[in-house]
Amino acid sequence: MPVLVSHPDEVKIISKRFGQGAADIDKYIELDGYKAVQKCIEQGPEWIIAEMKASGLRGRGGAGFPTGMKWSFIPKESAKPKYILVNGDESEPGTCKDHVIFLHDPHSVIEGTTIAGLATGAKMGFIYLRGEYRYLLKIVEKAVADAYAKGFLGKNIFGKEGVDFEIITQTGAGAYEVGEESALMESLEGKRGVPRIKPPFPAIVGLYGGPTVINNAETIASVPAIINYGGEAYAKVGSERNGGTRLFGISGMVEKPGIYELPMGYNLKKAIYEVAGGIKGGRALKAVVPGGSSCPVLLPDEIDVGLDFDQMAKAGTMLGSGGIVVLDETVSIVEFALRTIKFYQHESCGWCIPCREGTDWLKKTLTRFYDGGGNKKDIANIQYLAENMMGRTFCPLGDAAAMPTLGFIKKFRHEFEAYLEGHRTEKHFITTDELIGAGH
Repeated sequence: MPVLVSHPDEVKIISKRFGQGAADIDKYIELDGYKAVQKCIEQGPEWIIAEMKASGLRGRGGAGFPTGMKWSFIPKESAKPKYILVNGDESEPGTCKDHVIFLHDPHSVIEGTTIAGLATGAKMGFIYLRGEYRYLLKIVEKAVADAYAKGFLGKNIFGKEGVDFEIITQTGAGAYEVGEESALMESLEGKRGVPRIKPPFPAIVGLYGGPTVINNAETIASVPAIINYGGEAYAKVGSERNGGTRLFGISGMVEKPGIYELPMGYNLKKAIYEVAGGIKGGRALKAVVPGGSSCPVLLPDEIDVGLDFDQMAKAGTMLGSGGIVVLDETVSIVEFALRTIKFYQHESCGWCIPCREGTDWLKKTLTRFYDGGGNKKDIANIQYLAENMMGRTFCPLGDAAAMPTLGFIKKFRHEFEAYLEGHRTEKHFITTDELIGAGH
């Protein structure tokens, strides 16, 4: 279970109720819960969307798309019902931020979902949890039931005639692929969780063919705070074009792994060496995966950079899902690359050839290479395979497998060459505690 830790540089907005028993609805209300949604009922849809745009909130699932803009894409009139879909299928290795939200503050997700419904005219919301989070489903289901009992969900919520909103909870079956928004909709509709061809996009043709907003759980959990603080005030907490805070799971070879809430734009180097206490055992830093396993790796001289979507992109990587994995000098990059591609090969849904065949050949080649049967052409072939997967798949899973692989080859080619020659880095088998991190 992720460890709740603290550091003076944290700005507790999403996490302010963590550890205070806010899964209980009465405690949530005591801690200013459900005030934001009542304010939104009074102010109306246009005001809500204006506040969301002013906040600078961008999707916390990894894409970083502006939330207020996404909501504004939903047509005002629709012949089909509109839906809000909360993506809680958190499956990226190194990432466990949504977990603590569902565990400690599920009502923030319920309230945020309801506000999204008010903003777009949707009357129904779905909260979809990762299949392996089934024990969290009980917590979320109780929170939803309690909200119904209080009159905060259902017909005439908060006593307002004609203001209706329903929420249904659902879990997956343990498939990483359904974290992709269109595969998530397929799964909810009772079909195999494979991606859809886009366009049409969910805002026009989404769940059950109706206009649909799909947001990550952390994104939705941020919404009540934005309404309470005000969009402009929230924006000022973060960096330019990257409003507010986000939860970062710092794991791997650090002294104090855990979940930390830091302002957007916070310095990555400072997050590792000050917030997380530096490299475990005083060893040297070798590399950092800054936003979950799909993000290209950064070298030690590249980590003096801000943790927001724009600065990470300029650094040649991504902010991703906020899972910062720290690797020290004992880690074999060859092994780490193999472990990474094994995950993506296993989780590929097989729907499209570039991903299905590409991940399989990458795994086969890296496995043979790691087992000592590699040859000089393998390094170039690994790069070639990854490059030819990029941008050629129905969904981003192919890119998620290719991008870290390219990063490992381009930045650690010398280590692959040394490994081939028999001068192998001392192998350090990453433990679940280190990779998944944050106190598991």
